[in-house]
Amino acid sequence: MTPSEREALLQRYREGYDAVVAALDGVTAGELDAPAPDGWTARQIVHHLADSEMTSAIRLRRLIAEENPRIDGYDEEEFARRLFYDSRPIEPSLDTLRAARATTAAIVERLSEEQWRRAGTHSESGAYSVETWLEIYAAHGHDHAAQIRRARNAARG
Repeated sequence: MTPSEREALLQRYREGYDAVVAALDGVTAGELDAPAPDGWTARQIVHHLADSEMTSAIRLRRLIAEENPRIDGYDEEEFARRLFYDSRPIEPSLDTLRAARATTAAIVERLSEEQWRRAGTHSESGAYSVETWLEIYAAHGHDHAAQIRRARNAARG
């Protein structure tokens, strides 16, 4: 991956929070709790994003600070069920998403070429590098913003 490709992905990563907020603009209570065609509601998606961002922030830090770390996956459905995704207010999770992205972007912006090459092993997908991490999370916020829009559209009929 070239430095300019990285910068484009980093810019997309930085914009992920705003994409989610824009997808939620003017959301009604009914829209917040109506499932998208894939079954998740906008409320659940926001909580997933917060938990995923906290997890991704630690993953990146471990990739940079540890030698060949094992990066563990987690059961997103169990998180949703056990962590009350269907009933908690979304504002603290939006704050978490914003803060995790801001602090993590400040780290990624400072990485050396050597740090970009660091890697570990993901328990579910195998080889997992800093660049892989960026590719995944640059798209994550935008992908879920689109999912929120689908849920809202389904609620409107």
